[in-house]
Amino acid sequence: MLGIGKKDRELDAAVKELAGADTLAFGGVGIAGTLLPATEAYRHVERALDEHPDEARKKIDWLLKHGSPAGKAYAATLLERVDPAAARKAWAGLRDDDDEFTTFSGCIMGRATLREYATERLTGN
Repeated sequence: MLGIGKKDRELDAAVKELAGADTLAFGGVGIAGTLLPATEAYRHVERALDEHPDEARKKIDWLLKHGSPAGKAYAATLLERVDPAAARKAWAGLRDDDDEFTTFSGCIMGRATLREYATERLTGN
């Protein structure tokens, strides 16, 4: 039972990291390919979906409501793995949000609003 408490704390810490994230990156960034703390947290929650899906799903639902703009985008992306219909609903709900966040794709840094990002996800771009 001791291990379960540790896993809960680790999941809580990962969700907290995502909730305050200001940057969305799914891989390494910059020339060195450094993983951002939010990217590592995303990967932790992603693993938690496999290991204890019910608890992880509750955290993702919370993150959709209370996260930063980048945190909400991470949450909706995580939903795509386990519940595509819920993910589409989440992305649709985020299309009205003009809050901005930073994006990274390798060395390329950009900015996006949740509206723009959600629209891209819904149209498959």
